[in-house]
Amino acid sequence: MKFRSLIFKNLSRNKSRSALTIFGIAIGVAAVIGLGLLTEGLPSSTQNALTAGVADFSVIAKTNDAEEGPGGPGGGMGGQQLISQDYVSQIQKISGVNSAVGVLRSMSDLDSSSTSNSSSNQSTSGDFRSMTTLIGIDKNSLSMDDIVITNGTVFSDENEVIIGKRAAERSGKTIGNNISISNQTFQIVGIYETGNFQDDSGIVMSIDKLQNLTGNTDKISLILVKADNGTDTSKLATTIENKYSNELTTSTSLSGMDRMNQGLNVINTAIWGISLLAILIGGIITVITMMKAVSERTREIGVLRAIGWTRKRIIKMIIGESILLSLIAIVIGMMVGIGVVEILSSTQILSGLTPSYSVLLFLKGIVVALLLGIIGGFYPAYKASKLEPTEALRYE
Repeated sequence: MKFRSLIFKNLSRNKSRSALTIFGIAIGVAAVIGLGLLTEGLPSSTQNALTAGVADFSVIAKTNDAEEGPGGPGGGMGGQQLISQDYVSQIQKISGVNSAVGVLRSMSDLDSSSTSNSSSNQSTSGDFRSMTTLIGIDKNSLSMDDIVITNGTVFSDENEVIIGKRAAERSGKTIGNNISISNQTFQIVGIYETGNFQDDSGIVMSIDKLQNLTGNTDKISLILVKADNGTDTSKLATTIENKYSNELTTSTSLSGMDRMNQGLNVINTAIWGISLLAILIGGIITVITMMKAVSERTREIGVLRAIGWTRKRIIKMIIGESILLSLIAIVIGMMVGIGVVEILSSTQILSGLTPSYSVLLFLKGIVVALLLGIIGGFYPAYKASKLEPTEALRYE
């Protein structure tokens, strides 16, 4: 009988033992694949959860440091220069940009009903400390500026506004009340929060209406940009700066980005730990299963040694069986790993965590399974080959 035929026959001769071995290796493969599907997508799922709908960076007018006023580049007021609204559609067409939204920021003294242009350094009247931030943005893009309505609804026309939580507390205004801005009356239809002290002390309205109030037709303070999933935001920001090197620059929250990067580094480290743990578990299961399977064949190995089989040939036979069992276990383990993850995902137990499928992950599972089969089979095979024929034949 040919050597390879003998390997196949050994596996089919004792189906229960082969099934147990396949089951043990399949558990290891399922652990690697299942945990891999979850952990590979963990960084992107976490990043998406933290930045869902929120702009990745803003685009503002390029100015000299000496020209920047109290608000600075990111404030949208003080000495910041306004830019043409046409830039929004131009940036939207750049590869890698998911969405671009124009925002106009201004300030108003509600007590004196005066409104300042965001391009001027001082208000037309009133104390700067009593000024209220006015934000003009499209009502369908509030999430881009991290504006969350906590009570009421979004403004539906140009005579409605939403007010920040701190502004509402300071002014005693609430939903349904009217508020006067630049001698025009607006109805408050919602209360919002952003987590930013200045913005939560402001009022948000239609960008068209704020442009009309301030006389800044087709002008905006900044452009909020959201990148496509998988796009490097730093490279995208650089692309925009290079394209409009003389007119525009980009601005990001460096502290927020640093904290997010640190958090993702911790997650990636945890992923490596989990993957190694899965491999360790799979390896232990495989070695124990293979040792049990080989120990049950001690007498058979003694017979083979007695008829002249060399230790090397016995090792090759057992490792060959291990590899064949591993190949079968790979298919079963992958099906089990994917199936369990998909079931958990469909039941919302893993809410917010998206499984990440990749060729690299499946190649990793295949390589791990084969290594587990070889390593798991080598020690028991080597141990069995060291038995003397007479000792093995006496084994019951």
